[in-house]
Amino acid sequence: MAESSVPADIAKLNFEDALKELEAIVNALEGGKGKLDDAIKSYERGAALKRHCERKLAEAQAKIEKIALDADGGVKTESTSLG
Repeated sequence: MAESSVPADIAKLNFEDALKELEAIVNALEGGKGKLDDAIKSYERGAALKRHCERKLAEAQAKIEKIALDADGGVKTESTSLG
């Protein structure tokens, strides 16, 4: 996913901070309190946070797939699935 698919302030977040904010939004929306317009804005931000987290996970998986230690301690390319 392109970095431009999320707002700049979200793009600066690391995975853990983005996930923490996303969880807070989900909890607030599940509570059902607040105004509809605020809920819609929160949902939109949550969707952007989700895209950002997915991108960060894909980047991490790509790094894991590139790096694997062989028996001699050298580095070789090997595919490893996180899922």
